[in-house]
Amino acid sequence: MTSALLSLSALLTASALAAPSAGAAPHNDRPAGVPAGWERVAGADLTPITGASGRQQSPSAPGRQQPLSGSGGSASAPADESGPLAIKSMRNGRFTATEVNYAAPNTGALRARSTAVTGAWESFAFEWDEADQTFAIKSLANNRYVAVEKNFTGQAQNTLRARSTTAGGWERFEIYHNEDLNLYALRSTLNNLFVAMENSYTGSLQYTLRARSADVTGSWEQFDLYNIVG
Repeated sequence: MTSALLSLSALLTASALAAPSAGAAPHNDRPAGVPAGWERVAGADLTPITGASGRQQSPSAPGRQQPLSGSGGSASAPADESGPLAIKSMRNGRFTATEVNYAAPNTGALRARSTAVTGAWESFAFEWDEADQTFAIKSLANNRYVAVEKNFTGQAQNTLRARSTTAGGWERFEIYHNEDLNLYALRSTLNNLFVAMENSYTGSLQYTLRARSADVTGSWEQFDLYNIVG
């Protein structure tokens, strides 16, 4: 089976995107702490657009790359909105993986440490909740929802961990898109902080994802999303 990654970074630059469904929060409804230029994304906006990628890279593992539509290759059919996504940190250029083999209390920690998407470790389902207009993020490595560990202390506080069987307040996120940068930011609704990648950490939590930034200050909080096809 072949596999390809379609970048969703050009998603909101398209002029023909459908309007939000009735009752959805408008994209310019920017809460305090959300910087200018970052607009909130609704569920339908993560539906992949075939050929949206402008990235000339090969992020998938050798032997699993498939030409992207619009880059001189054959078209790849878009997945539905529940299709798996890969989360790439712009700070270190690596994909987020779920550390299912970590010992407690860090079992399921999310770390941007993979140079390629090799399987379920780097695959996530983004589930939209129409009622509260937020996303739950489910790791396909262990079929657990990603929670923000607000009660952890020290460097592990607000770590993202795929450890929940259901999605409640700890597992809800808003997603923001910057059209000029063609990048995304994730914001926890539990503590109203943006997710950052801890590039300067050492040891087992190096590159871990934490909901700890009040603003999007740069590449620490910036991510690209890829639709995994095949």
